[in-house]
Amino acid sequence: MVNIGIDLHKTQFTVCVRSRQRDKFEKYPTTQEGYQAFLKKAAVWQKAGEEVRVGVESTGNTRFFKSKMEAAGIGVTVINTLKLKVVTESVKKTDKHDAATIAEFLEKDMLPESKLCSKQSEKIRRLLKARTTLVRAAVVVKNQIHALLTAEGLEDEKGSLQSKRGCQRVLNTLNEWENGLEAQPLVETIDRLKEDVKRIEGQIRGVVEEDRMVQLLMSIPGCGEISAWTIRAYTDDIKRFSSAKKYCSYAGLVPWVQNSNETIHHGKITKRGPEELRTALVQVVMGMRRMKKKTCGWRMMQRYEAMKKSKGSGKTITATARKLATIIWHMLSEDSEFDWGRMVQEKMAEKSESKSGTTRVVEEAIKAEPKKSAKTKNRKNEIKKTGVTGKKEKKVG
Repeated sequence: MVNIGIDLHKTQFTVCVRSRQRDKFEKYPTTQEGYQAFLKKAAVWQKAGEEVRVGVESTGNTRFFKSKMEAAGIGVTVINTLKLKVVTESVKKTDKHDAATIAEFLEKDMLPESKLCSKQSEKIRRLLKARTTLVRAAVVVKNQIHALLTAEGLEDEKGSLQSKRGCQRVLNTLNEWENGLEAQPLVETIDRLKEDVKRIEGQIRGVVEEDRMVQLLMSIPGCGEISAWTIRAYTDDIKRFSSAKKYCSYAGLVPWVQNSNETIHHGKITKRGPEELRTALVQVVMGMRRMKKKTCGWRMMQRYEAMKKSKGSGKTITATARKLATIIWHMLSEDSEFDWGRMVQEKMAEKSESKSGTTRVVEEAIKAEPKKSAKTKNRKNEIKKTGVTGKKEKKVG
């Protein structure tokens, strides 16, 4: 077996071939000629009956490199660099040393593997990142216009630049103060950025038009299109996670634990997973909270309100996002939409049902009682006022 460690870069990759406890180092450019030269040598080993394995770090061009190797029948292990501190925190940080370390760990089957997402998920991620870049650019431009208003001592209304009418009103105001020439290109830039954002969102809708995962996520109250697209893109395949706890751990929403001897310490959440996924889950939680009329009876939101008083809003939102991640794992694993009935406390529902049944029986009994005459009511009122009971009339005959 030939184990090869590769330190991959944009312009070149360093190869360490480890065979029979010997290391050979070579360098190839990341061009078609460089890939072909490396594959020719790998073909020689394959013809000799050797199994060729490659270990490579996860970088921007790892997917392209992996597809090249797998097309030639070479097995590729993509390394999770967060779990291989031997390379990332090495004192001797050279390309040859990193490639040799990867080859040594690959030979011992000790490389922590990182799974690449599907091409569709990667496409959605790139489109979402492009949208985020445009939105942030629009925010920078809006801040420049707000600064012009503040410099002239004008009233800066909140959300004044969210619509075309509001932008035109601000522009007219600045024209009166001779700052229109500065604000005009900024307003035009905002309009162009908004059009670009809409065009990217249309492309994403075309990609996920018939995506079952997005349809299931959209059934969650408070989950919009952007949040559903983000969760779908960074979850990719829910079958990778054997339990809801592992999915929460992947999202970085679980607390870190240090257990030594009889001492156990729990800290803040790990934040090891994709930041975009955590942000989307938090946004869905906040969307649920805004729908108080529909979600006030859910036990998850009742615990949210109770926990917020003692733990604060930050920890409470994180804990609720972890519960939401558990719900999403069950939804996607079972291929079922969001169930409103499961969100209500069963014991509370039973109590309310029994209470309503008792109330109904009492009301029926009250209706069935005969109405008292006016004479009886007047007599009772006289007794209350005077304290003297009237004489009872004896019946004759």
